Amino acid sequence: MWLSDVSLVLRDRVIPCGALRIENGLIAEIVETAGTATHTVYPGFVDMHGDMIKHELEPRPGVDFPMHVAVTHLDARLAAAGVTTAYAGVSFSRTAKDGDRRSYQHTTEIIQALKSQQAGLRVDHRVHARFDITFTAAIEALESLLASGSVDLVSVMDHTPGQGQYRNLEKLIAYRVRDGKVSEEEARAQIQARIDGAVSPEEIYANLQTVSRLCKSYGVAVASHDDDTEEKANIMADIGAVISEFPVTMEAAEVAVARGMMTAMGAPNAMRGQSYSGNLSARDAHAASLLHILAADYHPAAILPAIHALVKTDPKGLPGAVCLAASNPAEALGLNDRGEIAVGKRADLALVDPHLRVVKTLCAGNVVFSNGSVTTAPNNAIAAA
Repeated sequence: MWLSDVSLVLRDRVIPCGALRIENGLIAEIVETAGTATHTVYPGFVDMHGDMIKHELEPRPGVDFPMHVAVTHLDARLAAAGVTTAYAGVSFSRTAKDGDRRSYQHTTEIIQALKSQQAGLRVDHRVHARFDITFTAAIEALESLLASGSVDLVSVMDHTPGQGQYRNLEKLIAYRVRDGKVSEEEARAQIQARIDGAVSPEEIYANLQTVSRLCKSYGVAVASHDDDTEEKANIMADIGAVISEFPVTMEAAEVAVARGMMTAMGAPNAMRGQSYSGNLSARDAHAASLLHILAADYHPAAILPAIHALVKTDPKGLPGAVCLAASNPAEALGLNDRGEIAVGKRADLALVDPHLRVVKTLCAGNVVFSNGSVTTAPNNAIAAA
């Protein structure tokens, strides 16, 4: 099958008008042609961190949806956003009670269900285990999942108030009050209880070493999360983390990059120009050459507009900005068969119209989303419907 009369965003340049041939799910040929293209083909986006599954499973507090309903809907949302490889973020949290979304029993069930439902879904779904490094009791469950091949990426985090993402206690208190669940006094008491019950630094470091050793033995990449100091970024580099997710400060991002890690930040942050929690702006990190990966975080539709928010300041223009959501995450996660429009790579593609809307998505050469505005013409070219 040919896709013709389209602009093509390659890793290092844009072909203004060209065509590509798809054969057996792979890109078999790329040619430049004369003419004018109205639509642009991007490589399918590789999302290494998406927290949407928890909202699909529990769209309102206390309202549980069946797994097959949640996964099917998330799958459709991802395909419509041009995402062709998605790492679903599922969390192991020390503060979760049995049955909660972040308890290790419930998280294990979610991971197993995600893996079992892969067949028949539109995009390539993988599992990103977000592991609370203070949750010593859940290391055994994580090891079991790693041994069974059920986990594809592990990130380690500590959400104890007073550091990391929640280093500003007053902002955290205001956020909880604004959320409408508790009064200011209750929020302060809850946060102080978390601080008082914090796990010792010695236990945290021992857990970091254990998780790192387990991931290395099973060939699974490790990412850090919410690095806020130079010291923490150095520790994460020391244990072998390859990605620094959502660095909180410029200083931490600088150390992470200097130590050879790729940094990842949220597409909503880049699209909006600011972090919702008041931490490091993805645009500022990008301007300082400290941003390598855009992740959906909590909204996959933000990826495409986030790319275009960074185009003007990217030294390589559109190809460089697109790499943030395609070839860079693919490289960091060892996915050598995808992430760019190149001969021999998977035909994971997103067709975008002049209004920057994804109108068609292909995963391994199969159409997994179409809004009906384009069709395949008799000569196998893309044509306006």
